[in-house]
Amino acid sequence: MDTLVVYESMFGNTRMIAEAVADALRSTGDVTVATAAEAPVQLSGYGLVVVGAPTHAHTLPQPSSRQEAAAWADDPDRDLTLEADAMEPGIREWLDLMTLSAAEPRFAAFSTRADIPRIFAGDATASIRRRLHRRDLALDAHEDFLVDHDSHLLRGEQQRARDWALTLVPVTSRRE
Repeated sequence: MDTLVVYESMFGNTRMIAEAVADALRSTGDVTVATAAEAPVQLSGYGLVVVGAPTHAHTLPQPSSRQEAAAWADDPDRDLTLEADAMEPGIREWLDLMTLSAAEPRFAAFSTRADIPRIFAGDATASIRRRLHRRDLALDAHEDFLVDHDSHLLRGEQQRARDWALTLVPVTSRRE
């Protein structure tokens, strides 16, 4: 099964999760990993599309929250480096542009968010679900991966992402 893993990342956390998901899914077929700015918008040929984004102000990043992330990276008191393409169009924009063929792929989503209760942090996957629903598409699975209060990925989250990715495909689809 061909899989597309498309993501947007500000400080590298969502990218690291996307790469972990892709690594795990390579046992199931060909996997393409791309930022939202570079990802194909025509999804014909993909059996699974995994969409990932950081949670910004309870939802998907938007231009104003991307600017805020850039300001955080410029703060010398924070140990953050802005991803090279962080200011490019992201998942919000990509979801609006994507087109489907007659054979729709299955969709899964993940977010990175602060390690606090979801009610306080929000969850970008809820926004992804709503955007897919508006197009009569279902989100088959979703997961949140956590960052600390300094916006660094928590220990063990990449392995948890690999484990989650393997739940997205039947055992019979895996190459051993």
